[in-house]
Amino acid sequence: QVQLVESGGGLVQAGGSLRLSCAASGRSFRTYAMGWFRQAPGKEREFVAVINWNLRTTYADSVKDRFTISRDNTKNTHYLQMNSLKPEDTAVYSCAAGPEWYTGTTGPRDIYQYNYWGQGTQVTVSS
Repeated sequence: QVQLVESGGGLVQAGGSLRLSCAASGRSFRTYAMGWFRQAPGKEREFVAVINWNLRTTYADSVKDRFTISRDNTKNTHYLQMNSLKPEDTAVYSCAAGPEWYTGTTGPRDIYQYNYWGQGTQVTVSS
């Protein structure tokens, strides 16, 4: 059974940092695009970042230069380092596994391209 489990969320003051982890089990995801999405109250789920099998990364403009996505295939885990957090970053963050061997020049960004999802972890940034 495939599972994605997030950890590392919490409450932090504006300007602070958090590191989210997404541990996968049930199969190897080394050939998959691994992404992060977030959903704030009353808003639609939005793309945050993705790292592909070839380590190419794509970020939403709102988090570029503040967030860094990475992966460790030996641990079947990917990470989201979030620095300089802002109150508008408050949301439930979910990790997801997307298409295998993705070769697009950017993305994938569309939630419909992702087949496996974690339950989500709350990130709250106070002002």
